[in-house]
Amino acid sequence: MFRNYFITAFRNLWKNKFYSSINITGLSVGLAVGIMILLWVQDELSYNSFHRKADHIYKINSHLGTGTGEQVWEGAPSPVALFSKKEIPEVADAMRLRGNYERSLYTYGSHKFIMHNTAYVDHSFFTLFDFKLIKGSKNPFDDANSVVITETTAKQFFGNDDPIGKVIVADNLENFTVKGVLQDFPQQSTISYSMLFPMENYAKKFTGNGNWKTIDEDLGNYAYEIYLQLNDGASVKIVEKKITQLFNEKHPGDTRYTLQPLKDLHLYAADGNAGAMQTVRTFLIVAILILFIACINYVNLSTARSMLRSKEVSVRKIIGAGKRQLFMQFIFESALLFAIGSLAALLVVKLLFPFYNEISGKNLLFSFTDLNMWFVILGAITGSLLVASIYPALLLSSFKPIQALKGKLSFGAGNTQFRKVLVVTQFVFSIALIIATIVISLQLKYIKEKNLGYDREHVFSFNIRQEMYDHFSAVRNELMKSSGIKGVSVADANIVGVNNTTGDTDWEGKPENATFLIHGNAIDENYIPLFKMQLAEGKNFTGSKSDSAHVILNEAAVQESGIKDPVGKRFTLWSTNGTIIGVVKNYNYASLKQKIEPVAFYFQPANWRMFIKTNGRDANKAIASVQQIWNKYSPDYPFTYSFVDEDYDALYKTEQRTGVLFNIFAVVAILISCLGLFGLAAFTAQVKTKEIGIRKVLGATVANIMQLLAKDFISLVFISLVIAIPIGWWAMNSWLQDFVYRISISWWVFLVAGMMAIMITVITVGMHALKAALANPVKSLKEE
Repeated sequence: MFRNYFITAFRNLWKNKFYSSINITGLSVGLAVGIMILLWVQDELSYNSFHRKADHIYKINSHLGTGTGEQVWEGAPSPVALFSKKEIPEVADAMRLRGNYERSLYTYGSHKFIMHNTAYVDHSFFTLFDFKLIKGSKNPFDDANSVVITETTAKQFFGNDDPIGKVIVADNLENFTVKGVLQDFPQQSTISYSMLFPMENYAKKFTGNGNWKTIDEDLGNYAYEIYLQLNDGASVKIVEKKITQLFNEKHPGDTRYTLQPLKDLHLYAADGNAGAMQTVRTFLIVAILILFIACINYVNLSTARSMLRSKEVSVRKIIGAGKRQLFMQFIFESALLFAIGSLAALLVVKLLFPFYNEISGKNLLFSFTDLNMWFVILGAITGSLLVASIYPALLLSSFKPIQALKGKLSFGAGNTQFRKVLVVTQFVFSIALIIATIVISLQLKYIKEKNLGYDREHVFSFNIRQEMYDHFSAVRNELMKSSGIKGVSVADANIVGVNNTTGDTDWEGKPENATFLIHGNAIDENYIPLFKMQLAEGKNFTGSKSDSAHVILNEAAVQESGIKDPVGKRFTLWSTNGTIIGVVKNYNYASLKQKIEPVAFYFQPANWRMFIKTNGRDANKAIASVQQIWNKYSPDYPFTYSFVDEDYDALYKTEQRTGVLFNIFAVVAILISCLGLFGLAAFTAQVKTKEIGIRKVLGATVANIMQLLAKDFISLVFISLVIAIPIGWWAMNSWLQDFVYRISISWWVFLVAGMMAIMITVITVGMHALKAALANPVKSLKEE
């Protein structure tokens, strides 16, 4: 029986090669894109889930300030981990992690390596998490100068030699003995480092003498990631309240703490923003829609062609075929077509996966031995098959054979209306994707072209090392003599991004108990002119010694503090009493998703981040000059730099990738929809062959015939537009809410989307309409 099903299905597909090819093409493209998107979604949702204790592990986030001035930091003070584990019964374990920013050059023998991705961790790192230690003891940190490295790092340093017991020298200053080798961190881990050092090593730098407290006492340094393991049944809210209460007893203020689940770290920001998760949900919906559009094509063409197969089915029924047998026959035909389409889809996925990884920023592996991958693939194929095959099979197996043989068969208006609903649904999705593509492109264009309040063009920057810092004046003078360099300035951090933050401020006229958070940035007198920042009032630093007691605020700081006529007023930043000498106009130093926050500039003529302004034309000469000076002072370290506009663009990598992917998704959705229209137009022309012939004999023009065949499809697109426009506006308006600074969606966006949809429809349908209109009417009237 199954053999007969197969032979019959194959014959039918081969007999109708045109429609079969349309169906297979639409299905293979839809399945390929749907599978790739679903694999991306699966990867995003799987972060940190490989840890056995993942459901009980939380990261502490710090909330500082109140009201509109509240800021949420991903770090917390070191003592929070200690008193949480010691004084809160619900906490089973705690672990601190801090990036190792002090060391970067590591030497083994004559080999030198630059490593930036390193960190200090507590001993509990190896018991709290399930990162696999493949060499070494379970407690590899037996002294403060131990180090644990990954497999890749071990291979890089020691080749095939056993790394255990080998000594690595950090910055030519300190020796570390390799005590363990970790399996490389999984791609789906938010924690990933090349080398791990014991927290005791970092703690040695702070003895408690002078102004520096020990890390176990310092309640003002929020540079630590702290992870807690809670006991079974522990209430997260209660633990949060206890941590907040204990901290404020030891350090009075308005700081509070929240716990973020380990599994949420990748998709949710510390402040609860679900922008990344929203992107995942959007991509999941897009994957389902593209698969649905491909299914609609199959359903439409199958039901449209059902009348042409009515006599075949009637003969089968008369000679004894039951409804169940016919149903299974048509299901088998669908399965065969889906099998061919699935094989083609898998081939497309295999070929396109490297390109897909590149544009999505992923490193996914397409392996037929991966069970998770097969779960996604089989789920997509099976779901699509069920959606696409059941209705056509029921329809084809349910009509009365006598009526079909007499030529009086009609499926009624319901079937025709159903096909129209499916076409409208296809184009609603396609037009919504076009709208999304246009809006995302416009927002990215706005981001790129927005006046940020400073000039970032032709400026590159780099961190200087101690050797250059010690000869700072000589370095600067030498650089200013170089060709192509228009200006040199220094600061304590890059201009792009949020830097030092503090609430330790005081000012003249400060209300009692008033406080706000401000970013303190150390700069020299050339910083503001180099970036062409505008002063709203007052003046810039002059470079004199008196500037050490001067402060320049931005407009947001003046507004937040409520200072009237700020120039000349007292302002204390940390322990330094200063005088406000100027107010710089607000500038966007962070992502446009964030509002501009208060900034205070203080004077420090030598610093760790250097900015070079070039004339653009001679940028390469300027870089070569800087590298020559770098090699003179720091020959052991590679010279690395970045342009400020590149740093700014990097803030929007996710949005840029989303824009590219949406362009692709929109093209795919339109392509699949057009394949469906192409097939339906061909079928309509075939069904109306005699009608077209009679109309031409009676004097109808080519334009009349084209209008006859195309008007129904174009009217469906207009209906789709009416439905898609509000959906597209709502979806993209929601997406834009993530940006504090954003475009408004203009009416012409919907006009362009509508014109594109209509033009695509006219071109797709017009090809068959023109062919039918130009056909010889005598020949068409002779055909049976």
